[in-house]
Amino acid sequence: MMTSGPAPSPIRTGGEPKQLDARAKAAIVVRLLINDGTDIPLESLPEDLQAKLTQQMGQMGLIDRDTLASVVDEFADALESVGLAFTNGIAGALNSLDGKISRQTANRLRKEAGVRQLGDPWERLRALPIEDLIGFAENESIEVAAVLLSKIETKKAAELLGKLPGPLARRITYAVSQTESVTPEAVDRIGLSLAAQLDERPEIAFQARPNTRVGAILNQSAAKTRDDMLTGLDETDAEFAERVRKEIFTFAHVSIRVKPADVPAVIRACDPAVLVTAMAGATDPETSGVVDFLLDNMSQRMADNLRDEITDKGKVKKKEAEEAMGAVVASIRELFDLGEIEMQTEDDDEEEE
Repeated sequence: MMTSGPAPSPIRTGGEPKQLDARAKAAIVVRLLINDGTDIPLESLPEDLQAKLTQQMGQMGLIDRDTLASVVDEFADALESVGLAFTNGIAGALNSLDGKISRQTANRLRKEAGVRQLGDPWERLRALPIEDLIGFAENESIEVAAVLLSKIETKKAAELLGKLPGPLARRITYAVSQTESVTPEAVDRIGLSLAAQLDERPEIAFQARPNTRVGAILNQSAAKTRDDMLTGLDETDAEFAERVRKEIFTFAHVSIRVKPADVPAVIRACDPAVLVTAMAGATDPETSGVVDFLLDNMSQRMADNLRDEITDKGKVKKKEAEEAMGAVVASIRELFDLGEIEMQTEDDDEEEE
């Protein structure tokens, strides 16, 4: 059989294991573990060690059984003699001490050592709310904003562009065309730099924004209380009141927040008796339209059955109706949270128009 180059020379010693250096022994152990199907996280090694290991494995050739057995025995003896292993580096130490030392101390040590806070910085950045991403896009250079736009999911990138001033959005979009030659190392450094800004933010007591917290409270309040609070907020801070209104999701908002195609999923998620009670109690101008919306976007047979059940239910007490409507909304919110259906926003309505 013809070969393109000289065949690798086997390491044979006539029954006596050959004396190898540590690098050659490491190459043998790694190759043996790979052959056995073991998943070895070699990517966690420094790049120079990865390169040296690869070069060594390329030089090894054939290994006789006596040498292999000797290396394996030595490796097994080394493992058995280990009493306790510490993770290498400050990053491993901080991960081991997570929750055992104060967050302030951990953040300071991470910053001083220049290690990652929580793995891939881009995973943290992708999870940020759109408001935070807008801040980065507006305050960072156009080139950094272009990399940010390219690294987040497409839908979120589109939303980000839609909320930026037109001229800035166009400049960032054009800058994306200039990112072809950006290296992975540069993208990683940009991600670390942006994530470091998150670590420098002062700790806050509440994770949810004020408008979100107030909206959640008013969602659970009686209609009269909710209307009174919103009226008061209009007089005190109209802008904040508007942000709170966007967080409000009651039975009256079902036809606004739920897409017609998702109505069958909503019907399946709701308790049938509770749904009938809610629909039977929806007789005022604000909620009656929701009943028509739901009935119009389900099968004709199911709609006819529900109409009959609503008629049989008759008049429902106001308190009972509000409780049922709240339960229906809770079921819909759970579908939103699970990602089984998508909430329709005012922006979606404008696009359809």
